[in-house]
Amino acid sequence: MANKLVTSLVLAVAVAGAQVPFSADVLAAEAKQEKKKRPTQLVGPSVGKKVQKAFELYSADDIDGALAILLEINAKKEYDKAYVARFIAVMYTTKGDNEQKAIEYLSQAVEPDILNESDHGEALKLLGDLQMQVQDYKNALVNYQAWMEFTGKDDAQVWLKIANAYYSLKQMDKIIAPADKAIAAFGDKHNQNPYILKVQSYYERKMYPEAVKVLETVLQIFPENKQWWQQLGMFYLLVEDNDKALATLDLAYKQGFLEKESEIKTLASLFAMNQTSYKAAVLLEKHIDEGLITRDDKNLASLANFWHASQHIAKAASYYGELAKLTNDAKHYRKQGMLLNQDEQFAASIKALNKALELGAKDVGRIQMSIAQSYFYLEQYKPAYTAIKKALKDPKTKKAAKGWASFIKDTAQRKNVAI
Repeated sequence: MANKLVTSLVLAVAVAGAQVPFSADVLAAEAKQEKKKRPTQLVGPSVGKKVQKAFELYSADDIDGALAILLEINAKKEYDKAYVARFIAVMYTTKGDNEQKAIEYLSQAVEPDILNESDHGEALKLLGDLQMQVQDYKNALVNYQAWMEFTGKDDAQVWLKIANAYYSLKQMDKIIAPADKAIAAFGDKHNQNPYILKVQSYYERKMYPEAVKVLETVLQIFPENKQWWQQLGMFYLLVEDNDKALATLDLAYKQGFLEKESEIKTLASLFAMNQTSYKAAVLLEKHIDEGLITRDDKNLASLANFWHASQHIAKAASYYGELAKLTNDAKHYRKQGMLLNQDEQFAASIKALNKALELGAKDVGRIQMSIAQSYFYLEQYKPAYTAIKKALKDPKTKKAAKGWASFIKDTAQRKNVAI
């Protein structure tokens, strides 16, 4: 509807020009540079009547009928040919089903450079837009440049389209200049798209510090947009500024801007890297419990590690236990058992460590020593002595096991317990 309204306004002016002197210099008066105005021209009477009829049909939503009349016009004068070609192109554009035809007729309209000033300028701009639609970016650039030179205008949207054309052509280094001009032309009417293109340009060229500067600027202008918080945090990681990455993503999280599993896990990892494993554990645990982060072996392993690093031994042991049941992996039962031993949960430790041995754990000597210690502290000296003798068979633990073997034996004798 908006497209038709704009087209209708354009054509209303065009048809009026076929009968009365054309006031086509209104748009040209806005040009920033002074240039000689071209004389106003009118179509011939016979062509004007047919154009008037075509416009009446268009106004009645009979675009095909209007187009049929225009295509039948056999104009003789150069101006009339260009004028009708532009009108036909506008009809094809309104129909929206044949951009190539519209481009063909617009090219005919602008080639002699004879149309009245506003018509010629609008035709150049429309031609560039249509060429962008059909991915003819090189010619679109030519016509946008021609439009700017002809009108003398500094248009933000056109600069943005030029930057987009360079992006589509993979000419990343040429994006920055038109993007900056678009930003300047938008002024206080801020638009995020030029900044997106600048960031993409720098990223593709691995110019990460430059991308960071752009993101720092745009975040000040659009602080409500979570995308910029997330991207700035990630780019700080690319330049290995982990402190700023943590500060940025933490603030983004507090504002509710981190909503994906990967984002929460990145923030948790940054907490851990910054020696705040407790915050990492609390964050990860919260979102695993809420279901945002998958309760799988990798995430449970991270959570167990975070609790272990923050010296919350019981919690770490609990999550290693859950991980062990999920995976049936000896190494997780071993880790659980060792931590339970450290937390003085000796009976549970023995159970987990025996399960690790059952599943083929390789560090047999150390595991048997921990089992022996747990039995000892439970004052079960006979199984403690049995376990320590097994530890004596492992060269890696033989020396330490000798001391424990003597200690267990002496304690059992002192307490009159047969081993």
